[in-house]
Amino acid sequence: MSYPKVPSFNKKIEQIIEYVRLKHEFGAEGMEEILLEVEKSLDLSLEKIKGLEINKKKVELEPDDLLSIKKLRDNGPRRLWDKIDIDTYRDKLEGAFLARMAGCILGAPVEAYSVEHMEKWAKYTGSTFPPTDYWNMIKYPYDLRYEKSDYISYTKRGMDKVPVDDDISYTLLGLLIAEDYGVNFTTKDVGEAWVKYLPYACTAEEIALRNLQNGVKAEKAAEIDNPYCQWIGADIRSDPFAYIAPAYPEKAASMAYQDAYVSHRRNGIYGEMFFAAAQSAAFAVNSPVEALEIGLSEIPSNCSLAKDIRWALEEGKNVKNYKEARELVEKRFEGMSYLHTNNNACLTVFGLMIGGTDMTKVISETVAMGMDNDCTAATAGSIVGAIVGKKGIPEHWYNGFNNIVDSYLINVGELKIDDVIRRFEVQAKKVYLE
Repeated sequence: MSYPKVPSFNKKIEQIIEYVRLKHEFGAEGMEEILLEVEKSLDLSLEKIKGLEINKKKVELEPDDLLSIKKLRDNGPRRLWDKIDIDTYRDKLEGAFLARMAGCILGAPVEAYSVEHMEKWAKYTGSTFPPTDYWNMIKYPYDLRYEKSDYISYTKRGMDKVPVDDDISYTLLGLLIAEDYGVNFTTKDVGEAWVKYLPYACTAEEIALRNLQNGVKAEKAAEIDNPYCQWIGADIRSDPFAYIAPAYPEKAASMAYQDAYVSHRRNGIYGEMFFAAAQSAAFAVNSPVEALEIGLSEIPSNCSLAKDIRWALEEGKNVKNYKEARELVEKRFEGMSYLHTNNNACLTVFGLMIGGTDMTKVISETVAMGMDNDCTAATAGSIVGAIVGKKGIPEHWYNGFNNIVDSYLINVGELKIDDVIRRFEVQAKKVYLE
């Protein structure tokens, strides 16, 4: 996809601001009228862009309603277990959840760093790169992340539990939604849960949450002033629905749809459905690629995300490391935001293909690729963790957790990891009893 060339508006706006200050210092008058003209012009341009007609043929290939999405899927297994073996499920669930948290924490200190920046930081701190253990140093160690956890808590020497992160808080929120509203919850239920549990959010989620708080219905919360509706925010919320519906990709994708619809549209929705289905399938298959291919069978076969994932699966056969992966994605998605669903999804695919069933290599290479790398490594970790189970997760990745996971959710805070596992187990039994 080739994006239109966007002028350097930020530089022009910065110059306007500084010239206003300068002219004011020199005693000039008449700036208020000019600034009002600039503001009106920007507002008019924004409304014109928002009002542009969209391609109707693409809408047919990328619908937002679940029934139409299902009609456009390829054939898939839909469900892989006839019944749930609790011992097998519990081991795989622990593997998925621990590896998800490990990938997230590994990526958090270098979230959105360039590859070159990470390489230099690793050299400066004496760390291996790609990293095979948690970072031993972090910039601004006593600044707060998500208004709660010191940054040093994301390092090996500073960790005494799973520190706060949105990826992990949304995992817990998905569990709470199922507990409060049942495993057949609706988008309306998701909206109510957000208002009850979320103190704040980012990008598409922030806009949806504000709309919900202002009385907008959950089914419409994603549609008002939301240019981020195809960003990665929904797909990072996919994992709890896989944990609730293990080896049942259709059910996991359907729950993910209800969750995604509150904040996203089109490929933003498909991202959450795809990864929920892939993580669900990972409970019953032996390779990440097989899980990803099953995940593809739960989204429209000709949507842009499906095309990009198929491209990544083909290219990934020859990708040897993080640098090659990042270069391929940069070239294919030039101009796309580093927080978009599609480019990050391809990096996740590459990480899984490079690492296979080696959990350490999967999250290590995925973090090294950059972009939204705490999110991509968390999702990649969850998939490989479900395949290999807890026994396949090296202990150094979870020894520092001390059986505690923290969150910023209202009236939730810290939880015992083994209690979270038990509560997911209760919900999974409900799905299979149905």
